[in-house]
Amino acid sequence: MIKSDEFTQCYNEFIDGSYDCVDRIVLNAYFIPAQSSGGFRVWWNRFMSDDKLDDTHLMRFAGRFSRRIHAAANKNGIPLIHCKQGERKHEIARRYIPAEPSFRGVFCILVSRAPAPVYEIKKFSNGSIDIRRKKPQPYVNHYSFHIIDPEWGHITIKLCPHPPFNAQVILNGHEYVMIQAKKKHIDFIKEDNCFTHISNAPDLVKVADTMRASGSVGRLIQVCEHWIYSACLCYALDFQEQEQSGFLYSYSIYQVEYSRNLLFKRGRFLDQVFNGAIDRSRALLDIKTVRTIFGYKHRPCRKHKSGKRPRFEVAVEKPAYNLTVFKVHHGRLTVKMYSKGERVLRIEAVAHNTRDLRCGKVIERFPHIIEALKIILERFLSVLRAVDVSFIGSDVVESWSVPSHIGAVRVSGLNINQPRILAVMEAVIALSTKPRGFTSLELAEKVKEKHGNTDLPYSSRQAGYDLKKMRGKKLAVLPKHSHRYEVTPDGLRMIVAFMVLREKVMLPLLSNACKRKSGPKPKNRVPIDYHYDNIQTEMQSIFKHIGIAA
Repeated sequence: MIKSDEFTQCYNEFIDGSYDCVDRIVLNAYFIPAQSSGGFRVWWNRFMSDDKLDDTHLMRFAGRFSRRIHAAANKNGIPLIHCKQGERKHEIARRYIPAEPSFRGVFCILVSRAPAPVYEIKKFSNGSIDIRRKKPQPYVNHYSFHIIDPEWGHITIKLCPHPPFNAQVILNGHEYVMIQAKKKHIDFIKEDNCFTHISNAPDLVKVADTMRASGSVGRLIQVCEHWIYSACLCYALDFQEQEQSGFLYSYSIYQVEYSRNLLFKRGRFLDQVFNGAIDRSRALLDIKTVRTIFGYKHRPCRKHKSGKRPRFEVAVEKPAYNLTVFKVHHGRLTVKMYSKGERVLRIEAVAHNTRDLRCGKVIERFPHIIEALKIILERFLSVLRAVDVSFIGSDVVESWSVPSHIGAVRVSGLNINQPRILAVMEAVIALSTKPRGFTSLELAEKVKEKHGNTDLPYSSRQAGYDLKKMRGKKLAVLPKHSHRYEVTPDGLRMIVAFMVLREKVMLPLLSNACKRKSGPKPKNRVPIDYHYDNIQTEMQSIFKHIGIAA
């Protein structure tokens, strides 16, 4: 059981088990010397001469690759499919996955067009040669080799047939964990890309944790080296040409997904927790992307009598039950939460480009990248929990208006009746989910966005001054040697509690307490409407008792 975040600990009584897992992994494969013009020319001269360095000979590589791959596919009975733009290639490949458990190797090849860094050659009369990348990048055919590996299951290698033959390797961490769990005789039920039932959760957690260990780097390199030369590159450069030219791929991490999966005891508990968290936090955290696919029945509470569990998604147009996904985007980093299967809640941190993590991209940094994503995920859960259940002391609001000190510098207090401070508090809550904190400029832009006026006279200098006031009240901190602010967990709880009290309690009561609304009641009333109605009745009695004209 994962107990490292407040959100999981809070709902521990409703959860059967949990596990962390690395999901989608995308590696870039490239030959380093050929990534520059000079290095490309040196590599070319190892097995050809400058006389053959022209656009015609470069294009012949793509033509030869196409002829060889078509011939090999026809000979071995491998489906080779040309995909149209917009088609989901991974779903097409799933139709051709072999039924034999012992199958190993390429089972399907898909062809699609995509931009690629292709060289163009210009020769001058004095014998000099100009080698440069084509701009804009042209669209060329890419070949996706779908492979069954004994350790990783279904993997994909997407290769460009134009020199220098850049490639991408796509793997799935859940597939790896599933195969290793079978070897350790761990019973489980897996639906799509998720474990929905685990007989021995601690053992599965140990298997999943191997993906974060330092040994995972060797396993990644091993699976890439095993297939990329023998099953893919060999159609562009045969083994003799690979050896003669010294062609050797290097790898870097391009995209990674890291998830935390909470297995609830009942689907009803999952719905209550998930929908409640969305309703209470969506507006405060400024979550814009919330997508719901409505199903035809409620999420089941118990296991089916037949022993079979319904697939969580029969089709996108007609799922088995309601599916809701909400996402928080920050540049090329995303955190999202959604239900997976009938009783699994998944929280996922996604790096669309690992450069934004700022911890290196080479494959040797893979454990550090996973650790960075784990920190982002747990920070998001901590913020979600702080917003979901907030608190504020009776004397806190009064102390906010009192001046404070940061070191030897005296700082004025927070005037909570000032619209500017209220707007800053709203913006701070919305920015609290940013993985690496936020700057004063980002705060100023968010304040303007909240007001819907980009011409609002609120600068980053004013934002920095307001943040200094919050630092004096321990609501925010500025880490050492950093210019990015972070909201403290207790500070976030207090800010949220004050904003909720102001917006959901004080303002509705002050605006509706003096005059009861007459006329028919709305048909679609939520529980809070009944509470407001009862409070208004009591307020009328209090006003009458203390002699206030209502």
